[in-house]
Parts: sequence; C-alpha cells; structure tokens
Amino acid sequence: MSLVGRSEMKVFTGNSNLALANKIVEYMGTRLGDCEVKKFADGEINVKINETVRGYEVYIIQSLSNPVNDNLMELLIMIDALKRASAASISVIIPYYGYARQDRKARGRDPITAKLVANLLTTAGADRVATIDLHAEQIQGFFDIPLDNLWSFPVFANYFLDEAKINPEEYVVVSPDVGGVKRARKFAEKISAPLAILDKRRPKDNVAEIVNVIGNVEGKKCIIFDDLIDTGGSIVGAANALYESGAKSITACATHGVFSDDAKEKMQNSRLDKIVVTDTVYHNELPEKFKVLSVAPLFGEAVVRIRKNLSVSILFR
Repeated sequence: MSLVGRSEMKVFTGNSNLALANKIVEYMGTRLGDCEVKKFADGEINVKINETVRGYEVYIIQSLSNPVNDNLMELLIMIDALKRASAASISVIIPYYGYARQDRKARGRDPITAKLVANLLTTAGADRVATIDLHAEQIQGFFDIPLDNLWSFPVFANYFLDEAKINPEEYVVVSPDVGGVKRARKFAEKISAPLAILDKRRPKDNVAEIVNVIGNVEGKKCIIFDDLIDTGGSIVGAANALYESGAKSITACATHGVFSDDAKEKMQNSRLDKIVVTDTVYHNELPEKFKVLSVAPLFGEAVVRIRKNLSVSILFR
C-alpha cells in the first residue's frame, strides 16, 4: 500500500452551512468527506469521522453563525478529532467569524472574545484559517497561525456591473460608519463610484444613531456597503437618513446577513429598495427584497491557490 502524500486533500463540514460547503467543493472538483456531527442526549456534540484522514491535508468548512456556540463547539471538536486521527494539516474555512465584534476593551472589564476564539482554534489544532471580511482587520494579529482574510467586494462588484448593469455615474457608495471607510472605498473604486460616509454613534449595543451624512447623495442612487447586518436597525436608520438627504434609491449590501430577531421583516418593510448579502450565513428563505450572492467561488479559488502556494491577494487587485 502506497503512502498518502501531502498533495491529497479531504474536505469536511459541520452543520452550520451545508449549502455553501457543497458549492465550495463543487467549485474545487471534489466532494465532502463522510462525517457525522450530531448531539448526545444531554446536548453534547458527537463527531464521527467515517473515513481515513491519515496524512491528508484536511479542510473544515464551518460558519460561526447562530447558534454560534453550538457551531463553534462542532468546529473545535472536529479539529480535535481530525488532529488525533493524524491528519497532516488542518485548515479551517470560517465564512462568518462569530464573536468578531468583541475585538477590544471598549469599557472596563470587557472580554476580548475575538482573541479567545482565535486561541481556542489554535489550541484545538488548526494550522491555518481562512475567513472573509473580518469585522476588524486587527483580528488577524490575534492568530499565531496563518490567516487569510478575504474581501467580498469583487463578488458585489461583479453583481452590480455584470448582472445588474448599473451606470456608476448615477450611484454613490456609502460607508455606514467611519470604521468601514476602507472596506467601502475598495468597493467604490471597483465600480468607479464616489464615496459618502455616515457619521454614526452608538448609545448602547445594537442601537445606532445617524448624526450626519458626509458627502453628496442628493439625487443619487445609494449603495450602503457594510460587513454585516445583525438586527437591521442601523441599516434602516441609515436608509432614512439618506432619503432625508435627497437620495433617489437605496440598496444595502453586506457580506454577512446575520438577521437576528425580526431583522428580515424590519428591512422588508423599510424604505430600502434592495438588500444584497452573501451566503456566508445560511437562511432557508428570505423576503422578496433580498438577493443572495455566493462566495463559494472565492473560497474555492483561495483554497486552490493556498494548496499550490500561489498568491491569494492577487484575487483582489
């Protein structure tokens, strides 16, 4: 029997986003590995890997979306199982990195859970992590293993330019806050549109107030470009502020459609004309205003490039 070389690969997934995992392996021309991720009667996670992984490069696809704690434990236990089964390397693809918004101490005695999750993944045995649009880029520094933070703006740019066929002269890209300017600017440059910024303050968690609109949006079609939409309150408030400043129409774009509580209904019934998100977070169905783009080709191409020791950053030039 010949030994398995490092060039061979297997891909597994937990329960968080099976649809996206299937699209990624389809792009890569492979299949998902045989594993079962269930629960014991007391609620503990039960993982069974039903095929050999000894000597293989292993990839695990798992979003840390709701229920975030279950999905995180599934991922950690899968890493541990594969490590103990002598996988040559374990790379983790996390389309949505949960706990990323707690990336610093905003107040005394605050936890930094983005760092804690990084520690847990590394301690469990992950050798590499790939994710997309981290809430804060400095989270990359929380890892002592390689981390590829992909950008989603090419996916949105392709949609607006090739499918929706917009005229960039009619549009302005809007950053929902000062912290998201770099992200929004990359997208604006890609579609050759100007940039505006919303001056926002947060009196408390999940509550945002728009203080001012920086830039000209009067008579323009606006695209609000953000990394995630959670409760929907901020994005609806942003739409109202833009309309009051003379905007002609408003589309909201976000990589991660978390949609907690009644966010979907809130946005469907709002003044937003369209909400465009990617499939990093799985939703069984969405209202008619919503459009879902897939990041599977982006992740698939990134994995192919990682395995061939090719540049990943070239995908975003």
